[in-house]
Amino acid sequence: MNHWVIAPVLWPWLAGILLLLGRGSLAWQRGVSIAAVAGQLGLALVLAAEVSGGSILVYTLGNWSAPFGIVLVADRLAAWMLVVTALLAPFALLYALRGDDAAGAHFHILFQLQLFGLNGAFLTGDLFNLFVFFEILLMASYGLLLHGSGRKRTRAGLHFVTINLIGSTLFLFAAGTLYGVLGTLNLADLALKVAAAPPENAPLVRVAGLLLFSVFALKAALLPFYLWLPDAYANASGSVAALFAIMTKVGAYSILRIDTLLFGPNAGLAAELLEPWLLPMAMATLLIGVVGALASLRLRQQVAYLVVASVGSLLIAFGLGSVSGIAAGLYYLPHTTFAAAALFLLADSITRRRSDQADRLDPGPTMASAGVLGGLFFIAAVAVAGLPPLSGFLGKFLTLRAALAHPWWPWLMAIILSGGLISLIALARTGSLLFYRAVPPENPVTPEAPSALARELAPSLGLLLLVAGLTVAAGPLAQGTQAAASQLLQPQYYIQAVLKPGGTP
Repeated sequence: MNHWVIAPVLWPWLAGILLLLGRGSLAWQRGVSIAAVAGQLGLALVLAAEVSGGSILVYTLGNWSAPFGIVLVADRLAAWMLVVTALLAPFALLYALRGDDAAGAHFHILFQLQLFGLNGAFLTGDLFNLFVFFEILLMASYGLLLHGSGRKRTRAGLHFVTINLIGSTLFLFAAGTLYGVLGTLNLADLALKVAAAPPENAPLVRVAGLLLFSVFALKAALLPFYLWLPDAYANASGSVAALFAIMTKVGAYSILRIDTLLFGPNAGLAAELLEPWLLPMAMATLLIGVVGALASLRLRQQVAYLVVASVGSLLIAFGLGSVSGIAAGLYYLPHTTFAAAALFLLADSITRRRSDQADRLDPGPTMASAGVLGGLFFIAAVAVAGLPPLSGFLGKFLTLRAALAHPWWPWLMAIILSGGLISLIALARTGSLLFYRAVPPENPVTPEAPSALARELAPSLGLLLLVAGLTVAAGPLAQGTQAAASQLLQPQYYIQAVLKPGGTP
């Protein structure tokens, strides 16, 4: 039993306990949080190295073997998601240290609990515990969204809570139905039981599977379940919105996991259950996202709609169902996470400098440090729109190449390319309004101290450097995502690692 598997789950949980003990001191909380996210990155990289050769590591809690006990499972996909989360968290936290974290008493505790829920969701090998970790990260996200209060934030939070509670209820219905019919909630065991389900149980299994898909589609903000996201993300603080860039990826991860493990081609009467739904919904999500971005009247709302569009692009790649398609999606996933987070942080910095104009997309007075902010906004816009030479272009190119083998390839080409064009138009208009059409203020703009500006923009710049790193290391990273996709499409190895350690698949 490899103890590295549980370490990414225990680490933020222990950090949260330490933060509770010293919650009266902001300096203590900041120090513990910084150490915790640094340690999490190290743990994620170690675990990624452990599984890079194709090993699937299983941790059985209480030494109760599956399917009777709770298991955590680390494969290439889970490790990839852990690394992406661990790379995002420090930059969101560093931006929060500028003052966002001081707006309430429990920011750092909630931040660590959010990471605890995320890491657990990626590593769990049990459907019910996936529900538990979903609830942990959602409860933390409710608190983070409302952090700092305010009427708009409270209203968006109420909408967010209500819709996600409905999703949680449906999750319980789906899990209860599967347990009642198949007698297990262990994912590996479910894969075997679903494939062997007799014809009289097939309708219930299919209904439960589609309920699960609906829940994960809601978490991913897939059309028509995306309506909670624009207001929630647009009204969160900058650091929280940046961290939330990974939230929709939890839903996308869960869809990919159940599609390849439970409802793949060998799932008997439930085979290819998601195929008629996933790709059309993803294509529609991409279109509604870019149209929403084009029609947005506020900068942060526009970035939120671009997150919706990126979910569509990501799930189009996953919906292709091929090794090359899934690999393209896994390469694109960290790109869109880092680029969206950087844009949220820049949007917050821009909003702070526009006084009464805030983030409304109207021409206003020239803001302080407009040249630096405009340059970073331009780079972030190129990344989000998927233009060369950055990794967004490479991810979309890989997706388009994989789409050529799909019968719908003309539609896929048209939608992906049109989506990129509309995103570019929306961001070009925004950049023009914010920077080129700005009018000189009545009073001269006071220059900002370079050191203060550097501290504020360092997290945004760091995230954009990660995007550049994805571009520079595209070759080995693409090989890694190809290996992860191949492993996913051979679920017998996952099943064997969990249920028959040391046996033959």
